[in-house]
Amino acid sequence: MKALVLAEKPSVARDIARVLGCGKQENGALEGRDYVVTWALGHLVTLADPEEYDKKYTKWEMKDLPMLPEKMKLVVIPQTGKQYRAVKEQLFRKDIGEIIIATDAGREGELVARWILEKSGCGKPVRRLWISSVTDKAIREGFAHLKDGRDYYNLYRAAQARAEADWLVGINGTRALTCKYNAQLSCGRVQTPTLAIIAKREEQIRSFKPQEYYGITLQAGGVNWTWQDSKSGSCRSFQKERMEEILKQARQSSLEIMSVTAKPKKVAPQGLYDLTTLQREANQKYGFSAKETLNIMQRLYENHKVLTYPRTDSRHIGKDVVPTLKERLSACGTGPYRKLAGALLNRPLPVNGSFVDDKKVSDHHAIIPTEQFVQLDHMTNEERKIYDMVVRRFISVFYPPAVYEQTVMEARAGKELFAARGRTVKEEGWHAVYAQNGDLSGGWEEEDEEPEEKKIREQLLRPHTRGERLQIDKASLTEGKTKPPARFTEATLLAAMENPVKYMESRDAAAARTLGETGGLGTVATRADIIEKLFHSFLMEKRGNEICLTSKAKQLLELVPEDLRKPELTADWEMKLSRIAAGGLKQESFLGGIREYTRQIVEEIRRGEGAFRHDNLTNKICPRCGKRLLAVNGKNSKMLVCQDRECGYRETVSRTTNARCPKCHKKMELVMKGAEETFVCVCGYKERLSAFMARREKEGAGVNKRDVQNYLRRQQKEAKEPVNNAFAQALAGLKLDGEKKEGK
Repeated sequence: MKALVLAEKPSVARDIARVLGCGKQENGALEGRDYVVTWALGHLVTLADPEEYDKKYTKWEMKDLPMLPEKMKLVVIPQTGKQYRAVKEQLFRKDIGEIIIATDAGREGELVARWILEKSGCGKPVRRLWISSVTDKAIREGFAHLKDGRDYYNLYRAAQARAEADWLVGINGTRALTCKYNAQLSCGRVQTPTLAIIAKREEQIRSFKPQEYYGITLQAGGVNWTWQDSKSGSCRSFQKERMEEILKQARQSSLEIMSVTAKPKKVAPQGLYDLTTLQREANQKYGFSAKETLNIMQRLYENHKVLTYPRTDSRHIGKDVVPTLKERLSACGTGPYRKLAGALLNRPLPVNGSFVDDKKVSDHHAIIPTEQFVQLDHMTNEERKIYDMVVRRFISVFYPPAVYEQTVMEARAGKELFAARGRTVKEEGWHAVYAQNGDLSGGWEEEDEEPEEKKIREQLLRPHTRGERLQIDKASLTEGKTKPPARFTEATLLAAMENPVKYMESRDAAAARTLGETGGLGTVATRADIIEKLFHSFLMEKRGNEICLTSKAKQLLELVPEDLRKPELTADWEMKLSRIAAGGLKQESFLGGIREYTRQIVEEIRRGEGAFRHDNLTNKICPRCGKRLLAVNGKNSKMLVCQDRECGYRETVSRTTNARCPKCHKKMELVMKGAEETFVCVCGYKERLSAFMARREKEGAGVNKRDVQNYLRRQQKEAKEPVNNAFAQALAGLKLDGEKKEGK
């Protein structure tokens, strides 16, 4: 008898098949002597839409809510139905004696495989392949230590409970809001609290009243001195008269040095990456969205096989990984990392609890390089950037702490205290890993946690001694205004979703602890998709790099039940799901509570007295139903959509592209108007698409016909269903204007 291996994606299936010697092509499978390897395409099976339970649900009516099916149905996703049938055919072969689940090792991966088995009715014995990378070595070791499938059944129950709960609350809440207010409104246990977090920040910004503050700086003895309040330690005061009087006295005095203190300080290496930390830093450093970073990571994991499983919330590795560390260093020690890694390979590696801790590893350890040999020239520019971040962080944990000497001098002018601060690097330590290519990000700054008003700027200090008296060469009053909190970027929003305790309306210590233990709103695997969904449903929009709520989102938060706005709800769910996965809570008990909660939110929406008003109506008429269209901003595009949710008409007005203006070199918008699309720049420059293509071809970097055909096909598809896909993707890889010059 043979074993059927079920992978989550074709690329992983091909790797497993190669290692297992399965080279014979079958219908949707690869066969060998002992194994047959088949694959899903992500989810092949999903929960049925309401219409599958009763045809009356085809029409959205408030009187039919809540929808609470006694047993949730599974349906085959039409777009991937062919592959499902191929998998089912393999499952029921008479020579297949057992199933080996080889989908991603996590809650969602378990759901992918178990739903296929449940929908098909396959009851054959199950074993589990649980690995964190897809290198040949990891696959061989994983098959040598297969787990009993029954050990992961509770994980499946938790995943199923999460999916059913989101269906019950999300679909019922969304239908209730949409029917009540006749607008395309949606809610969910993660997306709605995320919007509430942004709304709270916008309220803080709106209510903020700037205050003028003052400080004093002196120049004496070749050093810049900053005034400090002797009681509070603050370097600024809101009392202008007081500061002017201090300035007057300082100008009439000399400066006497009261103390000179030099202290050695150490900065330990930063921890390894989990997905959220990597997404945040990639957004800050390169402007990558959370979804872009995850997609790049997935390619480095699946296609290049040079990094471990990306969807992890751990920043530590287990003791079982320690014996492989030198092999991993050797594999990634090429190109710019050869010298850095080579310095570690000839001596014992310093392994300690700062990055090795079994108790801090959940389903997967931190993101680190695999033992696979690296070919940097096979990567795209974006893949190289993410790979570089992970490899340098990995190498840095084996380097010693960076050591510097911090010198603080305090002096008095009259009765007032003035201070100066400087530092001298004694040992570069792990900082050398980043200084090698001029990247000083995350170097010394990590250790500086002083509040802004107490910070004294670092400088190169001239040596002085205690008791020395200096003549004041210059004294001046500095002025500034307090600033409101910054708007969220994708990086800071990810951080807020990961740790939303400060945004809780209640001060419930138990709920706060639950949020910390469960990892905040959503999971590392879902946060990027949630952010994208909020952009695509026109609840959020970008202004530069900042995220702002739309009018639609602000009104939605007024209309949605209060509980759905709170981070505490998702924290409570995640804690219960963790208990289900551990066998400490019955799935039926959890879902019973969810059904009762669903009844409550539908009734609350039904009784609501609010109103929804479209404030983005245009004078353009929908060609299908004749109603006025709404102007909305997508993440990278401007669109017109019909206000009637049942009509569904939408059209793209313009898209931000990577094409650069030949005059000012800023990115241009592609405007879809008239017989032909036109590039438009903020400086006033305009150019038709045909003229742009001709110019680029003449310059030797033309857009070929296939690029244009692909772009037009995307445009037709997006007219039905908008996706985050700018014309920039049709031009991916081209060097445009300024980029071309740099590449010469």
